[in-house]
Amino acid sequence: MIQCFIDYMSLDLRIFYFFNNLTGQSHFFDAIAVFFSSYLQYFLVAAFLLFLVFSKRSRKEKIIIFSAVGLSVILARGILVEIIRFFYHHPRPFITHSVNQLIFADGYSFPSGHAAFFFAFAAAVYFYNKKLGLWFLGASIFMSLARVVAGVHYPLDILGGAIVGILVAFSVFWFWPYK
Repeated sequence: MIQCFIDYMSLDLRIFYFFNNLTGQSHFFDAIAVFFSSYLQYFLVAAFLLFLVFSKRSRKEKIIIFSAVGLSVILARGILVEIIRFFYHHPRPFITHSVNQLIFADGYSFPSGHAAFFFAFAAAVYFYNKKLGLWFLGASIFMSLARVVAGVHYPLDILGGAIVGILVAFSVFWFWPYK
C-alpha cells in the first residue's frame, strides 16, 4: 500500500515537471500561462454574469441559477477545500522542489482551491446551460493546467480540486429544490 502511494507521488512529480519545464522557453508562452493561471478567472465570472443578464430567462430563473452556482462554489472552495486543508497539509511545489515559478500562491496546495471553485462553477452552469457549461469546463481545465505550468500546483492537487468541485455541484443540483 505504501509503495503504491509512493508510485503515485512519483508520477505526480514527473507530470508536474513535464508541464513546469515548459516555462522559460518563450516569453509569449510564459505570459499565456500567467494569463490563464491568474486572470482568466475574472473573464469567466464576467461571462457568467453577462449570460445571466442577457439570457431570455425570467428574473426568478436567473436568481435560481445564480444561487445554485454561488452555493456550489461556496461549498466547494470556501468550506470543503478548507476542511481538507485543515487536516491534510500538502506544501506547494515551490516549497519542496526547485521549480520554474511564474506566479505566487500561499497556503497549502491540496486540493486546488482554484480547481474546486471553477470546476464547481462550470458543473453548476452546465446543469442549466450545457453549451456554456462545456465552455467553462474547458476554460477550467486550461486554467488548472496553467497553474501546474506556473509552479503552484501538482497535477493531483488539480484532480482533487476538480473532483471536489464537480461532486459538490452535482450534489447541490441533486438536492436543489428549484430546477
